[in-house]
Amino acid sequence: MHLSVTTHTATCPGHSEWFLVRRKIRLRSGVSVRRVQQSISRGRKAEGLTTDGHSVSVWGAVSCWRGPQHQCISICLPSTQQTSSASDSKVLTCAAVWRMPKELEPGSHESPDDSSSTAHTLELLCHLDNTAHGSMACVTWEPTGDGKRVISLADNHILLWDLQESSSQAVLASSASLEGKGQLKFTSGRWSPHHTGTQVATANDTTIRGWDTRSMSQIYCIENAHGQLVRDLDFNPNKQYYLASCGDDCKVKFWDTRNVTEPVKTLEEHSHWVWNVRYNHSHDQLVLTGSSDSRVILTNMVSISSEPFGHLVDDDDLSDQEERRPEEKSQEPPQDSVIATYEEHEDSVYAVDWSSADPWLFASLSYDGRLVINRVPRALKYHILL
Repeated sequence: MHLSVTTHTATCPGHSEWFLVRRKIRLRSGVSVRRVQQSISRGRKAEGLTTDGHSVSVWGAVSCWRGPQHQCISICLPSTQQTSSASDSKVLTCAAVWRMPKELEPGSHESPDDSSSTAHTLELLCHLDNTAHGSMACVTWEPTGDGKRVISLADNHILLWDLQESSSQAVLASSASLEGKGQLKFTSGRWSPHHTGTQVATANDTTIRGWDTRSMSQIYCIENAHGQLVRDLDFNPNKQYYLASCGDDCKVKFWDTRNVTEPVKTLEEHSHWVWNVRYNHSHDQLVLTGSSDSRVILTNMVSISSEPFGHLVDDDDLSDQEERRPEEKSQEPPQDSVIATYEEHEDSVYAVDWSSADPWLFASLSYDGRLVINRVPRALKYHILL
């Protein structure tokens, strides 16, 4: 069983919500999405979501909470496709866009107990038809704008979809393909929140590539970015050229896409494959990683953040009675360091993500289905804020 986590911003103050998607490898089961809400005042609650009449497995999900696609979620799932031979068929991973039920609108004051939570049905809006392009590796929504555009990665193809106003149809607007020796396949991708939504980063094998969505042309390439497979990517939300990557070489690397000859920083805190890396949405010095070593590590990467010197007090703001000592004036800026290592999981951690409503809250999911919600240590929180 493999799980992935995706978050959205709840409109109700004090709430953070995660939508958890389960994949069962051997047993076919209905598509199910678990909605877990962390309420500061009322504790946790969970609600089940299912797709009516579909007996398939789920391989990933990404949510969108803007514009016409408000309350939508894209789900990757396997589908049996017929080949040229009538007696032959193959299984491809495809993707579809579903709408969340109205009962689960963000900010709803309904709070059923865990024991009495009921299943809700997802509404199928449209399929992303990748039959001619191969199996879908991942889907990512446009991070800015009205949420009408979606990028999907299928085998060696990057596909840009335009969703119609009703979201009942997805039109393939443009595409590009990887070219080279061997069977090149994308493994992950991330849409940059900067550059007016015109740049996407993808990973295939050990290589990271940047793409311009206007021309679907390659704009940078980091060959041998990792010693083994690149698992995940994430853009710094506050520094437009900074990109984080992680992989099977147990490393997390930070890149400046203007000069990709070598990483800006490298972390080697994990002892097995690193599956996820996530920047904090508000405070980009906070970086979260999850690994097959069953650990979640929270790191303070302040030296390459948007505030590399922290909140330093200007000398002009000091009164005559508060003259700063010479040793304080020459004080070193904050250093990069591991803030905390979380070992609540007993199996591989496959997904980590920050809350969109509370910048100090994050969730992690492991292979055995355990969800753990943690907070940034209070001392560090006040150090950042004050």
